[in-house]
Amino acid sequence: MSARTRAIVGVAIMSALLVLYFVFAGVRAVALLASGTPLAIAMGVALIVLPLIGAWALVRELLFGVRSTAIVDELDAQNLLPDDLGEATATGRADRATADAVFARYRSETEASPDDWHSWARLGIVYDACGDRSRARAAMREAISRRRAG
Repeated sequence: MSARTRAIVGVAIMSALLVLYFVFAGVRAVALLASGTPLAIAMGVALIVLPLIGAWALVRELLFGVRSTAIVDELDAQNLLPDDLGEATATGRADRATADAVFARYRSETEASPDDWHSWARLGIVYDACGDRSRARAAMREAISRRRAG
């Protein structure tokens, strides 16, 4: 099973579990709202609001996953993926030491062309290879935004 397939299966399972939680929380929320006591009503409202926030976050993350995958696929089709990250490990991840060594090149490329979504996407891929997931996601979000803009 490829890394991409495992990721999709993992997302599907976690999403299904979250939806199941939403259903159970909704049933409990209705029961609390029907009780009529102020504290139970407040808890019922919270049980409705919190799953709505969770659903919003789930949709946001799923859209990020779809959009970032589309960007990586487009880079791959254009033969523009970073090709100097070395051989992938058995888990499909790039070697971190190699990624750290080439990081400055991709950062410089992005600084030189800040409006180019390709450079932001490549920077995001290299950040991820370096183990900096939060900056990788921020760079990929920037690539998504710049790709949409133009």
